Amino acid sequence: MRATWKGAISFGLVTIPVQLFTATEEHDIPLRQVHEKDGSRVRLRRICEAEDSEIPYQEITKGYEAPDGSMIMLSDEDLADLPLPSKKLIDVLAFVDADSIDPLMFSKAYYVGTSDRAAAKPYALLKEALTESGQIAITKIAIRSRESLAVLRVHENTLVLQTCLWPDEVRPATGVAPEEDIAIRPQELQMARSLMDMLSQEFDLSSLHDEYQDALQQVIEARLQGVEPPREEEAAPTSGKVLDLMAALEKSVRAAKESRGESADEETETEVRTLPARKTTKKAAAKKATPARKATGSTAKKTAASAKESGGKKTTAAAKKAATKTSTKKTAAKKTTKRASA
Repeated sequence: MRATWKGAISFGLVTIPVQLFTATEEHDIPLRQVHEKDGSRVRLRRICEAEDSEIPYQEITKGYEAPDGSMIMLSDEDLADLPLPSKKLIDVLAFVDADSIDPLMFSKAYYVGTSDRAAAKPYALLKEALTESGQIAITKIAIRSRESLAVLRVHENTLVLQTCLWPDEVRPATGVAPEEDIAIRPQELQMARSLMDMLSQEFDLSSLHDEYQDALQQVIEARLQGVEPPREEEAAPTSGKVLDLMAALEKSVRAAKESRGESADEETETEVRTLPARKTTKKAAAKKATPARKATGSTAKKTAASAKESGGKKTTAAAKKAATKTSTKKTAAKKTTKRASA
C-alpha cells in the first residue's frame, strides 16, 4: 500500500513517527456517461466564463467568493503553508471510553504504520495501553486540505486512525422519530428480543457481499450476449391495512426458525407469553388461595367435631368400665358379708 500521509503521533513527550495507509476501498462497476442516441462518451469540460473557452487543468486554482462578489485567489502554496500544528502531527488530546463517541461521527479510516524501526516500541506501548484500558485517543489531524477530528483505536493488533465529523457537523435528530408516547406490551418486547436472538445466531459478517454489484454484472453480461437481462419480480401489492405487530413478530420468528431448518411449532407462541402467563398464574394462585383456606377451615371444624365425638365416645366407655368395676365390688362385698354371717 502507498502511504497517503506522513508525520508523527505526539503522546505526551513521546513522539512516534508514523505514516497513514487508506484502510478501506469501495468496489463498484464503473459506468460512463454516454449519449443515449449513439453511445458516445460525454465528457465534462472546464470552461472559463469570461473567455467562454476550455482551459487546461494546470491553470485552475482555488478561490473564495467574498460577500461583495469579488474573488480571493488561494494558491496551492497558501493552502500548504497554513499555520496548523496538526499539519504533520497527530496530537493526542485525551483518552476516553470507546463507546463515548457515537459511530455517527466516524468518517474515513486509515491504518497507522511506523516509518522507522525506532518507532516500534512506542507504537507497541500506545497500542497495548489502548487495548488494556479499552479506551480510544482523541486527536486532531490536517489531511486533504482540511483539519479533522480523529480517534486512535486498535483493530486487529494495528493502530487505526479514524477521522470524525466535528460535533457541530452532526445534525440534531429533533422531530425525526415519533414524539408521542407509545405503550409497548411486555410480550411484544419479549417477542422482539426472541427475533433478535434468532437472527443473531451463527451470524457471519464476512459472508455478506454487495448484491447490487452482482445484479448489475448479470445485466451487463446479458447485454453482451444479446439476451434479455433478468428483471426483478414485482412485489405483491400491499393491502394498506395496519398489521398486528404481535402477529408479524410471531411470523418473523417462525420464518427465521424455518430458514435455519428448525421446527416452527407452538413453542414460538408459548415462549412469547411468558410474562403475561406469570401474571395470570399469580392471579390464579391468589384466587385459588381463598377457597383453599376456606376448605382448610371447614376441615379443621370437621376434625374438631370428630375429636369431640371420639372424645365423647371414649368418655362413655370409660364411665361404663368404672360402673362395671363398682358393681363388681358391691357384689363381692355382699358375698363376703353373707359368708361372715353364716
